[in-house]
Amino acid sequence: MVNKLYELIIMAMDLKEIESLIKETLTDATVEIQDLAGDGNHYSATITSSQFSGKSKIEQHKMVYNSLKGKMGNELHALAIKTKEQ
Repeated sequence: MVNKLYELIIMAMDLKEIESLIKETLTDATVEIQDLAGDGNHYSATITSSQFSGKSKIEQHKMVYNSLKGKMGNELHALAIKTKEQ
């Protein structure tokens, strides 16, 4: 039980870290993040960037996932993404 709790604490990701990772790649992005469950594992993000211009929603979401550098599904359990062109 203690090991599982420790694992959950380690796995949680701070919303500022998520924002920072996204802005590292999408430098002009406006990022709004909400912790949906208050557990550091379930987030919703709205990302607005000019870099989304001319891209499909799938391509835009891939850009966001790629900016997270493999943390999605590891430290970051769930992220609902909404993208907007600037």
